[in-house]
Amino acid sequence: MKKEKEKEEVKKEEKLTGPDRVRNFFYSLVPYIIIAFVVFLIRAFIITPIRVKGPSMNDYLHDGDILLLSKVGHKYDRFDVIVANISDGKNSSKIIKRIIAFPGESIEYKDCKLYINGKEQKDVVDSCITSDFTLEDLYGYTIIPENYYFVMGDNRKESSDSRDWRIGLIKDTQIDGRAIFRLWPFKKFGSI
Repeated sequence: MKKEKEKEEVKKEEKLTGPDRVRNFFYSLVPYIIIAFVVFLIRAFIITPIRVKGPSMNDYLHDGDILLLSKVGHKYDRFDVIVANISDGKNSSKIIKRIIAFPGESIEYKDCKLYINGKEQKDVVDSCITSDFTLEDLYGYTIIPENYYFVMGDNRKESSDSRDWRIGLIKDTQIDGRAIFRLWPFKKFGSI
């Protein structure tokens, strides 16, 4: 019985004319096109993988780690790991850093302690590797301007971040998203 049905379907296929075969071929492609479009939308607007390059986030993240970046929502917490686009007009690149201070805040590092708006904050970096600075020393501002963030890498001695005039304060429109999950290496697989 099953073989008879298969033979009937083969005969129907053989009876199809050239335009019918072409139409059937394109109809068979529709699900794949839809899947590819959905994957594109998810990667472009919701979540995308990103690879860590360089030592600026050591010891928390390492060169070659693969993270998932959430592009949904733009509400960040202090010390969130973000990815931002940096451009000097000729070249552009992505950096992975921590948000340290928000628009409207003052920031100072003194005697290995982080101060936000004059109040000491517990930093994610425990060792005394951050040189003293104030926002005013760096940029002449007393507070971070609206829509800008102050970011730093965890490996403070080797990180090019908001302390470096070439990076500067990060505008909200430069932020691609927040790292939410580590995919690689597997031994560190999990939420960030």
